[in-house]
Amino acid sequence: MLRAMIVDDEAPARSELRFLLEQTGKIGSIIEASSVRSAIETLMEVRVDVVFLDISMPGASGLQLAEALSKLKNPPSIVFVTAYSDHAVEAFEVDAVDYLLKPVEEERLDRAIERVIARSKPAAEEEPPTPPMPVKQPTNIERIPVEKGGRKVLIPVDQIRFIMAKDDYSCIFTDDDRFLSTTSLAQFESKLSEFGFFRVHRRYIVNLAHVEDVESGAAGAIQLGVKGIDERIPVSRRRVVPLKKALNL
Repeated sequence: MLRAMIVDDEAPARSELRFLLEQTGKIGSIIEASSVRSAIETLMEVRVDVVFLDISMPGASGLQLAEALSKLKNPPSIVFVTAYSDHAVEAFEVDAVDYLLKPVEEERLDRAIERVIARSKPAAEEEPPTPPMPVKQPTNIERIPVEKGGRKVLIPVDQIRFIMAKDDYSCIFTDDDRFLSTTSLAQFESKLSEFGFFRVHRRYIVNLAHVEDVESGAAGAIQLGVKGIDERIPVSRRRVVPLKKALNL
């Protein structure tokens, strides 16, 4: 049974979420806070397993609290519960377990709780190897539809640097922006393989046309440098050989 905290400045929202959490039968205790400040004061005295956190609140925001909690040695899991979808990418940058939109649906809440429980379990280190993907020159007419700020945005595939999996979401990185999609990484892998995208890791698909360098590490591990992106992309050991073939190395 999980110990939970609800942080929301609106009392009706806290009451509704408390009711839904109690109905799951997976929450042992629930405490509430109406602000980031009061949440911090409570967390200094009480340990919880998961914080259900609103983003837009007077004073400090939920994102600021999540960032502060992420620096703890054993931080609680964070599940954002908000009326807006605009902060989803920032939420996952502070390692949130899930991002729920108000009004919260019982099924989505139950899935979020299952993710909190699963996070405490050891995950498999590697996925089974996948066969090499054909590399073709991407075309400008192929586009990927995503939601951004309440509108549909079409991203040309040749502008995509890499795609990163985060729970049920995929973060699409271009050279100057990021987009969130509910399309799974496996679906992207199937759709984009013919345009030169390669599954290098269980969490990453890379556009090989934008790979600038390959850095070798210990025990045969390698990382990729991607044009316009500061982050280096890890390559699974089981995908090193087919990747080198795809890059003609």
